[in-house]
Amino acid sequence: MGKLIRPHGSDNLITLLLQGEELAAERRRAETLPQARITSREVGDLIMMGIGGFTPLKGFMGHDDWKGVCAEMKMTDGTFWPIPITVSVDKEFADSIREGDEITLVNDEDGDLMATMKVGDKYTIDKSFECKHVFTTDDLEHPGVKMVMSQKEVNLGGEVKVLSESYFPKEFAGIYQRPAESRRIFEEKGWRTIAALQLRNPMHRSHEYLAKIAIEVSDGLYIHQLVGKLKPGDIPADVRVKCINTLVENYFNKERVVMGGYPLDMRYAGPREALLHGVFRQNFGCTHMIIGRDHAGVGEYYGPFDAQTAYYDLWEGALECKMLPIDWTFWDYGQGGMASMKTSPDKNKDKRLFLSGTKLRKLLSEGKLDEIPPEFSRPEVLTILKEYYAGLTEKVEIKMHGYATGEGKK
Repeated sequence: MGKLIRPHGSDNLITLLLQGEELAAERRRAETLPQARITSREVGDLIMMGIGGFTPLKGFMGHDDWKGVCAEMKMTDGTFWPIPITVSVDKEFADSIREGDEITLVNDEDGDLMATMKVGDKYTIDKSFECKHVFTTDDLEHPGVKMVMSQKEVNLGGEVKVLSESYFPKEFAGIYQRPAESRRIFEEKGWRTIAALQLRNPMHRSHEYLAKIAIEVSDGLYIHQLVGKLKPGDIPADVRVKCINTLVENYFNKERVVMGGYPLDMRYAGPREALLHGVFRQNFGCTHMIIGRDHAGVGEYYGPFDAQTAYYDLWEGALECKMLPIDWTFWDYGQGGMASMKTSPDKNKDKRLFLSGTKLRKLLSEGKLDEIPPEFSRPEVLTILKEYYAGLTEKVEIKMHGYATGEGKK
């Protein structure tokens, strides 16, 4: 691993994706095994295990690891892990196999053979127990809760051999990245400290500001965006990639920025997901994880800085990738630029424009282009977003909440 931070829980990346003749042989064998169809979330988790993004995992979690991760964020061997990584099947399929059997996991969307798995455990779970620990709620309005509650009846635990990266390398060529690739780039640049910026929205001025703060205190910035599935109303990955490319091209020192994409679906788990982001960013070679307002949150299920609190409360040695915490950021009309609660004088408290991706999406989706202040986003980015929203035939209502508008910030 050279001079970079070591992967989480291991001295080396653990990659489960087969190559060459070994892959060809296993794919032939996979066609002869019982097949279980899996969801896009499970596909994304599987690919992350394949490329080493989920080091040190070697497969989907069995019952004891599932329970320990839910309740204490620890696997049975003591390794820190904040969110269960599981796969589920219907009861009929589960009854047809025994522990020790081998099966093939198939992408439910396109029939792609994703992996073979040696079943080590079959178990049912209390889904409400998982949701209350991971999401702090079992409210079905929460998209992550809905995802867990719609899982099939039986979880399977066991080691996997990954056969495919699905459509990600082709559809997101130039942005989809494996940990070995990002680490090689960081090594070539001679970077020792790398801050990761999590993105599921196009970068508005607030994102740009905190990104530049990170660059000032690090050797470089890794803009690492999710290219898996989002909830309805969020902006799709291809549009987001275009926005970010334009922003970096025009407003950043490109020598200090690396962009990458990863294949997970959003879980919207707030603090727990922020910790998972730190885990796999460490595997990608990052020393720091930027945690700002309402990181990986949704609605008002989490306080604006609950994710920072979760990071601060980790026990010693749980995670080597450290947090770079950043306060509320906004446009300060009194100073004529971006600021935060730490830098804006109190006399300017009525001269602040709070920026959020949710607020921007709402204005764009409702066609209220004249209400978007020029300070909200760079004009090149707004042009791309306006074109995207103008082409939509179906509009999704965007719900606002206090943290997106700046209310309750004190």
